[in-house]
Amino acid sequence: MSGLLVQDLEQDKKSHLGLTLLAGRKGLRKKITHTQVQKMGLAMAGFTRFINPERLQVLGNTEAVYFRTLVPELQEKVMRQICSLDLSCLVVTRNLEIPEILLREADGKGIPLFRTSLSSTDFIDRVTKFLEEKLALTQSLHGVLMDVFGVGVLILGKSGIGKSECALDLILRGHRLVADDMVSIQKRSPGVLVGSGFEVIRHHMEVRGLGIINIRSLFGLEAIREQKKVELVLELVEWDTQQEYDRLGFEEEKYAVLGVELPMLRIPVTPARNLTTIIEVAARNHLLKVMGYDSALEFEKKLLRRMEEKGENKPEIEGEVK
Repeated sequence: MSGLLVQDLEQDKKSHLGLTLLAGRKGLRKKITHTQVQKMGLAMAGFTRFINPERLQVLGNTEAVYFRTLVPELQEKVMRQICSLDLSCLVVTRNLEIPEILLREADGKGIPLFRTSLSSTDFIDRVTKFLEEKLALTQSLHGVLMDVFGVGVLILGKSGIGKSECALDLILRGHRLVADDMVSIQKRSPGVLVGSGFEVIRHHMEVRGLGIINIRSLFGLEAIREQKKVELVLELVEWDTQQEYDRLGFEEEKYAVLGVELPMLRIPVTPARNLTTIIEVAARNHLLKVMGYDSALEFEKKLLRRMEEKGENKPEIEGEVK
């Protein structure tokens, strides 16, 4: 079963979770399989039917205050019942004092027990973002991902058609590389795809005739991005004289990735076409559409109005049958 090892949660530094392991070290190989965090409210009252052991469990100030109102015998019963569920891990927030019975039961059952100085709200917000990133559905695509005028543009096309060369030209114009050759795309939330490069080849690009080049070393940090939301797909295709291409922009194709449909344009490639400029214009046009202005539709409306005006102003022909 796929999931995130609890030890990866402990070792993460980027999310600033501030976790300290207090008990249950032998359970660090357990897996968290859900992005949603669960609080232990009802479980502290003895109702554990809807506790999902594969979710990260949080015990905050409210639960701690309630627990202290219980008599010692009931405290022990509640903790034994909770720890019998084989939880993936349990986090106590606000640096709260942890009952001895919980430390003992968690260690005996192999349930990783952590403590953090963060409030429950702050911790849940941070750890949810972390889990959404780590547990997101992922797909790898052969292509190039660029940040062009703030638009995440995924450039596709068969090998050798010029994707990397286009990307290099875009970088020289001030745009930013996210990934070249292989793009890792994650579905972070419904309708949201985020692309990044693989660790081994990140910030590198293969250019035929030059070989492997390091974009970060050559152009600096302003020429790269670690990740970017994917918003537009451009497919570079060889020009085929027998093929009909969209000349007006009325037809909008879609490209599906992980169940999310993205707007796609097919760009025919010939030696005389300046692909870099076309990609920049495509990104600008996408921004206009996002803001509610569609150039093709506006042109169509203008054309129809002109035709209607000409029809109204058409002079009557003498002898015309009415």
